Amino acid sequence: MKDLLFEIGTEEIPAGFMPSALKELESNAVKYLQDARIDYQEVTALGTPRRLVLFVKGLAEKQNDIEEMVKGPAVKIAFDAEGNATKAGAGFARGQGIDPEALTVQELDGVEYVYALKQQKGAVVADILPQMLETMIMKLHFQKPMRWENYDFKFARPIRWLLALFGEEVVDFGIEVRRSDNKTRGCRFIGKEEIEVSSPEDYFKKIEENYVILDQHKRKKIIVEQMEALEEKHGVTIGKDEDLLDEVTYLIEYPTTLMGDFSEQFLDIPAEAVITPMKEHQRYFAVFDQEGSLTNHFVTVRNGTSENIEGVKEGNEKVLTARLKDAEFFYQEDKKVSLESYVDRLQAVVYQEDLGTIYEKVERIMANTDAIAAILEADPETAKLANRTAYLAKADLVSNMVYEFPELQGIMGETYAALSGENERVAKGIFEHYLPRNAEDDLPAGMEGKIVSIADKIDTIVGSFAIGVEPTGSQDPYALRRQAQGICKIIIDADLRLPLDELLQASVSSFEGKIDVAPEVFAKLNDFFGLRLRNILTEKGYTYDVIDAVLAKDYSDLPKAVKKAEALSKIKQSAEFGALLGGFVRANNIAKKHEASEIREDLLQDAYEKNLYQAYLAVQAKAMGLLKEAKYYEVLVEIASLEKEINEFFDHVMVMVDDFDVKNNRLALVKSISMLPDEIGDITKIVV
Repeated sequence: MKDLLFEIGTEEIPAGFMPSALKELESNAVKYLQDARIDYQEVTALGTPRRLVLFVKGLAEKQNDIEEMVKGPAVKIAFDAEGNATKAGAGFARGQGIDPEALTVQELDGVEYVYALKQQKGAVVADILPQMLETMIMKLHFQKPMRWENYDFKFARPIRWLLALFGEEVVDFGIEVRRSDNKTRGCRFIGKEEIEVSSPEDYFKKIEENYVILDQHKRKKIIVEQMEALEEKHGVTIGKDEDLLDEVTYLIEYPTTLMGDFSEQFLDIPAEAVITPMKEHQRYFAVFDQEGSLTNHFVTVRNGTSENIEGVKEGNEKVLTARLKDAEFFYQEDKKVSLESYVDRLQAVVYQEDLGTIYEKVERIMANTDAIAAILEADPETAKLANRTAYLAKADLVSNMVYEFPELQGIMGETYAALSGENERVAKGIFEHYLPRNAEDDLPAGMEGKIVSIADKIDTIVGSFAIGVEPTGSQDPYALRRQAQGICKIIIDADLRLPLDELLQASVSSFEGKIDVAPEVFAKLNDFFGLRLRNILTEKGYTYDVIDAVLAKDYSDLPKAVKKAEALSKIKQSAEFGALLGGFVRANNIAKKHEASEIREDLLQDAYEKNLYQAYLAVQAKAMGLLKEAKYYEVLVEIASLEKEINEFFDHVMVMVDDFDVKNNRLALVKSISMLPDEIGDITKIVV
């Protein structure tokens, strides 16, 4: 066994490309080796901005041999009556590289077939590796690949060198004009431009000597440890934003963490207006005091050693100061007018060509907000404040600060609303209406934020579907799935009585006179939200059959749909449910084509059908009361009590008799019983 080392040297790859590229490189290599029958001990993908590295420890030097029995034609076709190979038999043997006499016979499903024992010797791995490594490059996918020079080949960034070693031997192959060798490069700023290595072990030693920490996990650990040392030294807390930490890890090869300062005058502007330029534009970490207040310090990670660290610190301070001066100027300018004064400016900003301006969107959000407040029977004060929140929700988009730093939308809206004397609940609602911004984000806490968040998101979704902009596959340019998921989570978390059909209808009405929303679009929207509910129920751990049962019936009331899934999941575990399910499946199969109709007691003849009818009436009465209280598990327990009567009925009573009236009456009874769980779900979909 030998170790395989493969390095793709490039110009700096964007940090966001790296995690998926390394994961893909590793998984592709594992699959290739397994498919090629090549044993190995461990596969690891490592990387920095300038290199993607595949390391295979303990790679076999020869493929595994294979033996397999290949099925041929039936014996009566392969051999004649005298036992001589026919044209078909001889042809099959020849195709497998053996003599007809070497064919064996095996029986399959009562028929005798000829089989050939096919043996294939494993190839030398060194001969396979050039093709494998070329495949590893060609199969890597990037969000935005690029061409360079006159090459047709595309990659994340131009490939500058290829290193490939199997033990101490170079694996010779090429991509365009780049050919593999045993040479690598150190850190761009302080490492050697060319480093010759003799083996994978030598590579790992020399690369670190040339200021490259190849292992991304080790780099991240070093950064965190250096930050912790700065925290202890200065008595502060560094905001270790995980997304920023991951990004910085893939921006550098040799981390040295340092703390810089900026003027305290910038602390007079909102903290987020300081933190955002630091993070989004400079990749700096904010620093807080022991009480959690923002300080006039920042932390950055240098790509290199601590040499001339003071000069690096001063350079970073100058760049940040320029950014913060811009933020300070924008903030002071924005404060000169009220937040409300920005609303009219939204008439000049196009939201979407077919959906009008942002001002028109605000008008629709306000209409949706009023409709939602009415459906929820919100108190007059909440309805009034929610309407005001909707009116001001997008105003900060045309402020100087948000124009320069879009990440501050909603954040500055809340700040400017407070400075303009708006109600505190309105100010908070302006920020919260953007929540949740991603799957892990908080949900709105205030009712105004909840209502306007739903009103805004449903407008985006319905409007997009109305003009034919729908998510397809991995394409979702308007993040409609995320926004629909956000609506569902808000409704479920707050236990809001806001049926989906009424919400969709309210939004459709807000487009009246401007865009026609076709009936088929409404159906698509229902299915779209059904998929979001399916995702939420799956995240909550419910099994596919329970989810199918819930979605097969009315799920418009989302909080109740979750409770129904909980009840079905719980009853599914009961001992008697399996027997009950069999009866309901049978009842459903018999009566599924029969329309629900009134049961006539005078047509009940058999004692067993009379017993079932009386039991049904008792259960129906109890179930109706329990349903009003959303006690779905208790409803299912009541329905389960019918097991004995259902089984006795089917064991002793013939439904499809000749007497037309009696038959239909029995079908009506069976149909009524099969419909008992319909308010909860289609229990025939449950698997036990």
